Order: sequence, then structure tokens, then C-alpha cells
Amino acid sequence: MAWVLRSPLHGLLSNGMMLITITGRKTGKTYTTPVGYYMEDGAMWVITSRERTWWRNLQGGAKVDLLLKRKPVKGFADVELDERSVEAGIVEYLRHIPQAAKPMKIRVENGRPDPQDIANTAKDRLFVKIKLNA
Repeated sequence: MAWVLRSPLHGLLSNGMMLITITGRKTGKTYTTPVGYYMEDGAMWVITSRERTWWRNLQGGAKVDLLLKRKPVKGFADVELDERSVEAGIVEYLRHIPQAAKPMKIRVENGRPDPQDIANTAKDRLFVKIKLNA
């Protein structure tokens, strides 16, 4: 996926995917990973699994480098771990990306995601909020 996002073919994925590069707090090593995102209220929002480890370097806030539509962009990221906030974020995420409900095992009836499914999913997920540098 990363090679597509770096290539002239990036348009296939760039409207909802980007590369994020973070620096390890202990090692100083940089890590780059593809992530899905959406824009809301002037910020980028990334949902990820709590089992992944890259986001831990962002706790308390950290600078990040992004490859967004094949353009390098700098930002400041922080992690949202509170389950209630994550639940609200998932509802918003599904509003932007409704096709994500099925892979996240969230049932949708009459256009509304199931609240219990949202609560269950929030236990395993978190959001990274990224403010882009002006």
C-alpha cells in the first residue's frame, strides 16, 4: 500500500489513505505506516487498533510527517483513548466512511449504527487527531 501512496497511482487511495511517519520516543527511529483518515473541523482523524504500537509514541502529543496526496506535510498529533470519545468518533467516522461498518463488525439499521456494536468496537480502537501545520 505504501508504494501506491508514493507512486503516480496514488489517486486510487489518496482520498482516504496517507502515510504517517512518527519518531520513536526511546529509540529515535522513524516509523512509516499507511493509515486511513478523514477530515473534520480542521483536523485529520485516524482510527487504529489499540493492539498496534506506533500510536504510543504520540501520547502527550508529538510532531508527525505525513505524505498526503503525494505531498509532504507536517503536523502535530495526539491520541484520544477515552472510550466515550472514541465511541463518538466512531459514529462520526462511519458518517464519513460508511463502508467501514461491516469490517468493524458494526451493524447498521435504518442508517444508524448499533450502539452496543459501537461500544464494543471502542474498547479495541482509538483515534489519533492531527492538526496540520500552517
